[in-house]
Amino acid sequence: MVYLSKSKYCGLWQCPKIAWLRKYKPETSRLDDSVLARMEAGNEVGALARSLYGDFVDITAYTGENPDLKKMMENTRREMEKGTPVICEASFEYNGLYCAVDILRKDGDGWAIYEVKSSSKHGGDSDDKPVYIADIAYQKYVLENCGVKVSGVYLVCLNGDYVFDGTLDIHKLFTVSDVAEAVAVEWEKIETNLLVAERLLLSPNEPKIDLFAGCKKPYLCSFWKYCSRHLPQPSVFDLYRMQFSKKIKFYRQGIISYEDLLSCPAITNDKQLRQIEFALQDKGTYIEKENIRFFLGSLSYPLYFLDFETMQPVIPKFVGTKPYAQIPFQYSLHYIECEGGELKHKEFLAESGPDPRRALAERLCADIPMNTCVTAYNKAFECTRIRELAALFPDLAEHLLNIRDNIVDLLVPFQSGYYYNRAMGGSFSIKSVLPAIFPDDPSLDYHNLEGVHNGGEAMDIFPKIEFMPPEEQAKARHNLLKYCELDTYAMVKVWQELERVAK
Repeated sequence: MVYLSKSKYCGLWQCPKIAWLRKYKPETSRLDDSVLARMEAGNEVGALARSLYGDFVDITAYTGENPDLKKMMENTRREMEKGTPVICEASFEYNGLYCAVDILRKDGDGWAIYEVKSSSKHGGDSDDKPVYIADIAYQKYVLENCGVKVSGVYLVCLNGDYVFDGTLDIHKLFTVSDVAEAVAVEWEKIETNLLVAERLLLSPNEPKIDLFAGCKKPYLCSFWKYCSRHLPQPSVFDLYRMQFSKKIKFYRQGIISYEDLLSCPAITNDKQLRQIEFALQDKGTYIEKENIRFFLGSLSYPLYFLDFETMQPVIPKFVGTKPYAQIPFQYSLHYIECEGGELKHKEFLAESGPDPRRALAERLCADIPMNTCVTAYNKAFECTRIRELAALFPDLAEHLLNIRDNIVDLLVPFQSGYYYNRAMGGSFSIKSVLPAIFPDDPSLDYHNLEGVHNGGEAMDIFPKIEFMPPEEQAKARHNLLKYCELDTYAMVKVWQELERVAK
């Protein structure tokens, strides 16, 4: 008998090998920060959605830290027999197939399945992710084989157009879609998929499934590192700005190593060719002096270096915001007032809990004079946040938009190929450029920071500060300030390097 949960079944849907690896080699799974964040968001959204249809009974049970599946199924049977109208985490098992339904709702003489996802849908969206449909179809299959009449199947997502007005309305926050038609189509595939799963999972031999588009669709597979361990380093999958589907096509043709790519006539992009050539032969640093000088000519004193940190509440917390809105809560600002002048620093970190945007916007206007040259790294992010602040606070709009209109992107010389060395590895993010230029400077090493090493960690920690004891709050705030300060100091060092090579 094969044992499958709905998550393993959906893994099978993405790639049959996933289900086998989860059973036989779970230790090879690598969950990156984005996956963990998605899981945390799912828990938050799922908990809130339970109240959509009034009072509910949550049948979750634990033995120690692990869910007690047997107890959960017993609780489910008891609540269904009582006629409880809404049951959350209702659990079922049929012939080794297990599932827990996010929301099971009494519907006439049957029961409706509601699957809750943390993704957002907008008014114009009509198609649901196929993996969601596969998930719901599997649940229906299990329930009906357990003798439950399934009267409806629904997908519950966040309404991406919902704007929080100060009072959370969960009926407007969520959008509920009847997916019966799509589930009926997917239903026809379940028996075949289960036969495939049985054949795979009862065999101790690892399935011979090579890399393919499903490795990153609909999600980056957590077993990617394991399944790609045979690749040379670097490989075609490290190539700059090439679609994954095209990389797979090259891989299938045996064009995998950089040696293969160098002799491939289909590679014509100058930046990709430079990345390949520098990886194969360390040619030092490639510099286009005239273009760098032209870029530097767009800068003027006083010169400011700006970086924001933001959080993205899944459930909107502040008036006027939508699910997953980017909320700036911190910035760092290094600046030099005149040529040869002293490097100075200003910073802002909001209080965790209240809406940080007004205080941040006011301080930003106080710290950056109008008609001043400001640099940002990948300026689209900072410019968008400033534009949003200007729309929110009309009395500050003139000053804020003036700041935005005077931002120059420090990414340009690197993304345009004016400056490149082997250590960048085809990436032009500040986290790649900085160590490539200054490999031996511990003061510029993000790994040496305490507590916060990247934007994802900053985003995660800031909203939690509100609930920390005072000593932990002080430490977390210190760590956030040091991290953001390094971001703009890194920009200063990068600018200084451009100044040096342009002479």
